[in-house]
Amino acid sequence: MSEILVASDGLTKTFRSRRGTVHAAIDVSFECPAGQIFGLLGPNGAGKTTTLRMLATILTPTEGTASIAGFDVRSHPGEVRERIGFLATETGLYDRFTARETLRFFGRINDLSPEEIRSRSDEIFAMLDMAELADRRVGTFSTGEKQKLSLARSILHDPPVLILDEPTFGLDVMAARTVVETIGLFREQGRTILLSTHIMRVAEKLCDRIGILYRGRLHALGTLEELTERFGGNDLEEVFFSAVGQG
Repeated sequence: MSEILVASDGLTKTFRSRRGTVHAAIDVSFECPAGQIFGLLGPNGAGKTTTLRMLATILTPTEGTASIAGFDVRSHPGEVRERIGFLATETGLYDRFTARETLRFFGRINDLSPEEIRSRSDEIFAMLDMAELADRRVGTFSTGEKQKLSLARSILHDPPVLILDEPTFGLDVMAARTVVETIGLFREQGRTILLSTHIMRVAEKLCDRIGILYRGRLHALGTLEELTERFGGNDLEEVFFSAVGQG
């Protein structure tokens, strides 16, 4: 049996404000073995981003905890960050940098040596077919090219776990296909990937296991075949609505 590289145990996040209390994630528990893709599927506002940010140590859980590669997100956040690559919905790229300068900047943040940055950058540009983009300024990139650079940045320090929040968000069909293919390539390299999406076909194409998240709660968990057998229906969309009680 594969090593469990990511484990979420009762992750809960509550936000309080003058307007009241918002339960963004409620008792979210799942596991992801090494080398697999686990997808959180749900509409906007379901709690996907909140859950991934807790796993990435950006948010502290109100209750529950999680571990990445054996390190607890609460007690060892630094060790967790060393072992993940995180892709947010906002690219956080600098338009005046070239792609190569971008990787150099983030390589320094991750304490890579100049030689490590140089060799890893060349390797990643070749792997992702980005050689012609290497010395162009990011401000000239298309949305899809920026997302590809963001993915390159997330693997620069060679982390075993990738956490990707809506990786095809805002992309046209061609750009989205390129990103999906890139994520598939990362899996072939043996990386463990957590991703969130509201797009059924992305979950169907990429995910080994799927968690259906709705209004902060996990309503179902399993492979596509297991979910289809449990809830019926001809595709993941029908499974989703049946699982959340909207069928």
